[in-house]
Amino acid sequence: MRFHNFRVRAARRGARLRAFVAPRLVAIISFGCAGKKEVSAQYDLKGKVVSVARERQEVTVAHDEIPNFMEAMTMPFRLPDEDALKVVEAGDTIQATLVIATDGSAWLENPVITKGAPGGDASAAGASGERGARPGDELPDLSLVNQDGRRVRLRGYKGRALLVTFIYTRCPLPDYCPLLSTKFAEVHKALESKPELRPKTHLVSVTVDPAHDTPKVLRSYGAAYTEKFEDERFERWEFLTGTAEEVRGVAEFFGLEYFPEKDQIIHSMRTALVAPDGRVHKTYRGNEWKPADVLRDVEALLAAGDHHT
Repeated sequence: MRFHNFRVRAARRGARLRAFVAPRLVAIISFGCAGKKEVSAQYDLKGKVVSVARERQEVTVAHDEIPNFMEAMTMPFRLPDEDALKVVEAGDTIQATLVIATDGSAWLENPVITKGAPGGDASAAGASGERGARPGDELPDLSLVNQDGRRVRLRGYKGRALLVTFIYTRCPLPDYCPLLSTKFAEVHKALESKPELRPKTHLVSVTVDPAHDTPKVLRSYGAAYTEKFEDERFERWEFLTGTAEEVRGVAEFFGLEYFPEKDQIIHSMRTALVAPDGRVHKTYRGNEWKPADVLRDVEALLAAGDHHT
């Protein structure tokens, strides 16, 4: 898929938008997006987009240090410009004006978005432009290593509904890996009271930090989330690592983007439900999904007996 790059200028007094092609650059200049709030300060912000929540008009950005205001970190920002929200994606670079109002609210204005890649492959994106596996895609024949040091193959989970997510144990952002692991822990616990689903469902959490997250580290991390500690046998929820290339291959299949940034790993979020025939049934993007909804999806998938989406 070729990126279509353009610059949009929001004209004054209701004049219609004009667009033209510019190489790999999307620039959005907006007026009045802050409403009538009184502005107390403005700062230049530059960073890489980690995730986009269009329904909340929000982008999470791993930004550089903002002199005299904020150290480099990863955090969400409100982006009220609708035109910018239509084109911005995880992996893009963003430059914008961070506006701080007297009431403490903040938002981004005048964003300049540089696409994260010069091009793409249509086979890696669906009709919506989202990259990664689509419903009906078969799991690749890839292998990883679990928390016990045992090598497992993704296709080895055939016959069960498989839930896959991505984390890393040192993740400092509560709305990222800790939240995803907490949600998986809720699903895992709920399965204990669902004997009709328990033997037919399996969970795996794949680390994107294989250099640090050894099987031993993952065993300790996983046992803390199940709250069984040394008694945990990991029969229904495994934690997987591997070589950097092996992890990258699995992440790319599901459309997860990640990269090292100082002492963090900046990453998007992907959770997927794979049918017992080894084909992707559904992908949950971001962290908005609820454990109860995922359990209902698992139950419906297994009850239907139709594993081809």
